[in-house]
Amino acid sequence: MTQILSRRSAMALGVSATFFGGAAFAAETQSRKLVVIICRGAMDGLSVSPPANDADYLALRGPIAITPDKALPLNADFGLHPKLANFQKLALAGQARIAPAIAIPLRVRSHFEAQDDLETGGAALYGASTGWLNRTVSALGSSRPARALAVAPSAPLILRGPASTDTWSPGGKFNPSANRLTTILQDLYQQDPVLGPALAKGMAVEAEANMVNGASAPLKANDVKDFATGAARFLSNPNGPAIAVISVDGFDTHANQGAAEGQLANRLSSLDQVIGGLQQGLGEDWGRTIVIAVTEFGRTARINGTHGTDHGTASTMLLAGGALKPGGIIGDWPGLAPQKLFENRDTAPTLDVRQVFKGVLIDHLGLDRRKADTQVFPDSSDARPIMGLV
Repeated sequence: MTQILSRRSAMALGVSATFFGGAAFAAETQSRKLVVIICRGAMDGLSVSPPANDADYLALRGPIAITPDKALPLNADFGLHPKLANFQKLALAGQARIAPAIAIPLRVRSHFEAQDDLETGGAALYGASTGWLNRTVSALGSSRPARALAVAPSAPLILRGPASTDTWSPGGKFNPSANRLTTILQDLYQQDPVLGPALAKGMAVEAEANMVNGASAPLKANDVKDFATGAARFLSNPNGPAIAVISVDGFDTHANQGAAEGQLANRLSSLDQVIGGLQQGLGEDWGRTIVIAVTEFGRTARINGTHGTDHGTASTMLLAGGALKPGGIIGDWPGLAPQKLFENRDTAPTLDVRQVFKGVLIDHLGLDRRKADTQVFPDSSDARPIMGLV
């Protein structure tokens, strides 16, 4: 069940307590917040958090490698893409961490199959028709009521289900559904030796043209930050939702991916502005917030023939927020030596996304462990939650 918030209501932010659930939310003024950012298109983890001390990284990546002199310092073993300046500041302040080798439960390389698994949280493909965050709202129940907001024209799969959710569409400057047709075509032609590279090159040319002409990509930093700040104000409203979902598209970089600049850099800049806008908009509520940025799968460790990367397996998850405990990387790093790659092509996963999701839901939102294993993520008792992140 979805209720739609008008843009006028969004700008005014004068949402009534009755609309958001009345007295129950008035009592939850100091409630904790969770924001999930879905980076659609398969975000390249090896560019998000380049492994500074991995001897095989530069050789695998060639001209698209984020070299040590370009990467933002994170710790002794990893840097950050130079467009992630807001995230780096948070990390140095102990309010951001990375999980550099994380993946969905299933080993698939189709965007739609992988996004289905990511958003339903199922142990099998198409094993659930509702989203795991919608089931979270139901599982929390009346003991700790929560409402969820989709920052989109309609609720994405992760929020679909019987629990009531709200939507807010901020208008044309930020369209989280803009690249759906492109994703369909890329899935369709990914194995075609002629059409696959041709489509990838065409999309790269279009993206570059948009940059020159000031069209939809890349968005201006102020547009993205204002959008995120507006979304954050819903969360910080005393009667607002505790959970929000945001989608950032365009991470399918098969051609001309670029290193410090280029297609991927533009998308990471938008993601970084979203995180910075959330921090600004939430104000003191940032101290009670966890932000998780996750993608459906990573990209190949090796560069391809069109200076891009193809569909892979493990990627990097970003966690931020004032409620996050300081610490190092989350999970283990498998390395990029040939014998360590998954199927001789991808970063090997050492962590299941459900392990992090569960840990945050249990520690941060107070979800019961049994419900996490059976109701929110069915048949997932073997995916042990990562505790102590909050």
